Amino acid sequence: MSEGNAVAKGKQNTRTSLIGRVPRFLREVVDELRKVVWPTSKELWTYFTVVVVFIVAIMAFTGVLDLVFDRLVMWLFA
Repeated sequence: MSEGNAVAKGKQNTRTSLIGRVPRFLREVVDELRKVVWPTSKELWTYFTVVVVFIVAIMAFTGVLDLVFDRLVMWLFA
């Protein structure tokens, strides 16, 4: 952004120190966290259940593939 645009929009071209930026960053983080829509307890348990079921399904699929490839390799090289 050019200097003219920054001045026109009311922004000053000043740099603050690290000590001044840290509290501002923390205030902005808190402001953003207030905007978050947190899940209810029921929604949280639903999401938890979906994730656990998905992980178990992927583990079972991977286990079956491992068993099939193990048997195939043993049959080929035995």
